[in-house]
Amino acid sequence: MTHNNSIYRGPKIALFEPDIPQNTAAIIRTCACLGVELEIIEPCGFLLSDKRFKRVVMDYMDSKEIKFYQSFDQFYENKENHRIVLMTTKAKVSYTKFKFEKSDTILFGRESAGVPQKLHSLIKNKLKIPMKDNKRSLNISSSVSIVLAESLRQTNLI
Repeated sequence: MTHNNSIYRGPKIALFEPDIPQNTAAIIRTCACLGVELEIIEPCGFLLSDKRFKRVVMDYMDSKEIKFYQSFDQFYENKENHRIVLMTTKAKVSYTKFKFEKSDTILFGRESAGVPQKLHSLIKNKLKIPMKDNKRSLNISSSVSIVLAESLRQTNLI
């Protein structure tokens, strides 16, 4: 599959101000291998030239295959006719109980802080990955893989 933004045909993954280069790089590899567009809302907590980032990304995807937004407002304006689905530990609904659509953008917050309350208020669809009691959260790259696989399964893209 050629990676050109115009041919992506399924759900998108979006990262809000990612903090950790290794996690972002692992998500880039996942998206590249599954043919899913990745959107990054800046500012990032690292430089894209960071050697830890580049080591994990290797040759899976280069920066021209990732859509960058300078701010959440710019990202949100671009989503006018598409659903944003926020993954958060604060949600009540499990991702397995949700009906994903091909045009969804699945948004993940910062590793260190999630997303601001303003975004929680703005986004209607909020989902969680159910976990055992007393467990805080999964690694974000694991979370992306779990939810992306389910959305691709539901939309018959895998």
